[in-house]
Amino acid sequence: MNLKEEKMAAAPVGKLMLSMGVPMIVSMVLQAVYNIVDSAFVSNMQTGGEDALNALTLAFPLQILMVAVSIGTGVGTNVLIARSLGQKNSELTNKTAGNAVLLGAAIYVVFLIFGLFGAKPYIDSQTDTALISEMGTDYLKICCVFSFGMSMFAIFEKMLQAAGHSLCSTIAQILGAVTNIILDPILIYGWLGFPEMGVKGAAYATVIGQIVSFVSAILFHLKFNKSIRIKAKHLKSSLKIIGAIYSVGVPAIIAQALISVMTYGMNLILKGISENMVTAYGLYYKIQQFLLFAAFGMRDAITPITAFSYGMGDSGRIKECVKLGHLFTAVIMLAGCAALEIFAVPFAEVFGLSGETKALCVSAIHIISIGLVFAGANIAFQGVFQAVGSGIGSLIVSICRQLLFVFPFALLFADIARNDPKMNWLLWAAFPIAEILTAAAAIIIWKKISAKKNLNRRFTSE
Repeated sequence: MNLKEEKMAAAPVGKLMLSMGVPMIVSMVLQAVYNIVDSAFVSNMQTGGEDALNALTLAFPLQILMVAVSIGTGVGTNVLIARSLGQKNSELTNKTAGNAVLLGAAIYVVFLIFGLFGAKPYIDSQTDTALISEMGTDYLKICCVFSFGMSMFAIFEKMLQAAGHSLCSTIAQILGAVTNIILDPILIYGWLGFPEMGVKGAAYATVIGQIVSFVSAILFHLKFNKSIRIKAKHLKSSLKIIGAIYSVGVPAIIAQALISVMTYGMNLILKGISENMVTAYGLYYKIQQFLLFAAFGMRDAITPITAFSYGMGDSGRIKECVKLGHLFTAVIMLAGCAALEIFAVPFAEVFGLSGETKALCVSAIHIISIGLVFAGANIAFQGVFQAVGSGIGSLIVSICRQLLFVFPFALLFADIARNDPKMNWLLWAAFPIAEILTAAAAIIIWKKISAKKNLNRRFTSE
């Protein structure tokens, strides 16, 4: 057992979770930077700023789907590698890593094809405005065609995290985000002699930043990740390993993809009321991403630590992971909720909003943010469920919070708003209601999993 593995096995859970979690939180929050920075810059273009912002909002659900498939595959890889390290099975560790690299390449090919042939029909399904369609199609096509940086970074990021090198993955993410931020105004506005590219510039800045992160992660992996050594023989596909990755990964993918489904569905519902509501909701969701992705970062610390403990058969350590994971996540979400409530108006003004759109965005911030603490609890439970091999439990939580409980209330409140425009704000209440109901369901699921897997006493690794 090397030093990193000893740390995972014996270090105090709270200290370990914070030391791993803080870099992961920074890493995940920086993922949210890509889209929101693009939105901030394009919204302040001299001409067509609000149309450009709307175009990026329409592309957003598909971008989330791309992230979902990549990160979900990475999550499955993370859990299987962390568990095999806990079991001291180096051959399984390396085979898992090799198969994950193959999967990352396959994911890229799928989205490359979509970018070439599916981007325009997808954007056109959400708007009848020619300029918005053109901008959205250009942006999304570039993001898909050059998405290999994102899909491959997700794999190497999770390999680094699974072996305890979360700081390396964070540095790689920071390098990509900084690259994106620097390039955005240069390519969008045509600074430093570059041509003014508008939304195309935002897309190129994004994919270049993702490629920088990917290359950095590979270099860190080769230099520091001694627990994982991928050789040619490990790049041979194994249905058993791929199945094991996706036994956790598919629920994680669906969990993330449901964000895409929910956002796309809400765009269609809100379009029936006004274009301003679509823009306000899309912008709020990008602002909210910083908090949700912070919770995802904490989840990504909870998952490998809990999975390692599960591999060792230490139920006491698992319970400590659950308790502290929820505590730390709650603190993050409470702080974030307070910030959103206090600075709602300045956040909306950063994107140049005014009039009705600004008012709708501010009301969304005030109302939806009420449910963020419950959202954090639900995300933490998902990490725990994944770690102990209950991908289905994680999937159920995702379906509840992003589909089952949201849309019935959204449709009901939309009908009220169409009859009385002054009640538009009621639509935002669907989100905190869904989070509260889901938290209750998650507690019930965890109690059943604990009983089924005998997590209330020491057990033998399965």
